[in-house]
Amino acid sequence: KGCREYYPDALCYGAIHGVKGILNDRLVVLNELVSTEEQAFALETTPSAALGSCRMKLPKDLSDPAYDTIFSIFEKYDIGAFFYIGGNDSMDTVDKLSQKAAELGSDVRIIGVPKTIDNDLPVTDHTPGFGSAAKYIATTIKEIVRDCAVYTVSAVTIVEIMGRDAGWLTSASALASLSGDGPDLIYLPERVFSLDQFFADVKAALIKRLDFFCEMGCKATDHGLDYIPFEIGSEKEIDAAFKAAMKGKAITAKQADMYKT
Repeated sequence: KGCREYYPDALCYGAIHGVKGILNDRLVVLNELVSTEEQAFALETTPSAALGSCRMKLPKDLSDPAYDTIFSIFEKYDIGAFFYIGGNDSMDTVDKLSQKAAELGSDVRIIGVPKTIDNDLPVTDHTPGFGSAAKYIATTIKEIVRDCAVYTVSAVTIVEIMGRDAGWLTSASALASLSGDGPDLIYLPERVFSLDQFFADVKAALIKRLDFFCEMGCKATDHGLDYIPFEIGSEKEIDAAFKAAMKGKAITAKQADMYKT
């Protein structure tokens, strides 16, 4: 849209699958693909990447033939400015191409457009892509919590969330708590993870939910249950019952209720 408005006579190209499209000479004319306001609106409201994406880092050695190929493509299509949208790897590509352009004395302007759901690019308040992904994560967590709540047997659900080494998306799961359907525990990659502490935290969270259930009572259920199993047992007793059941050995009704509790 900006190209049509400010440079009506210029061609705006798109590379299929990012920098791989440049290397393979797979460019399309966006002016032709998106020629009307209706098509532009449809593109804006369509999820994912219309041109595709790639996982590729350019060589560290600027004398690699890949750079000659890229700048020959720029020359072939009379490219004056190259915009590359993405996260860490994409910005790495922008940096290397900028260095190569300076080395060659090229007039092509290399411009990086930060966009990553990880929200982990330096000197940015937040990156496009993070907001919608954060909303999706919060909604998904809310749905998982409600889905698990319909069962009478306690369950532990572990959700692994993207973000590489940054915990922004994982933190966004807490937004589900605004309606009371948030996660019991959140673990971020910025903090050291302890498996022993995690196990203790899970047990404490289960006990907290059990205490709430006992305090509030079960007023109604759609399961048609004759009774709700409740049998207090020590950690050692519960562990023994679990291991026996896993080995296919018979356990008593008391042991089964103890484990379900």
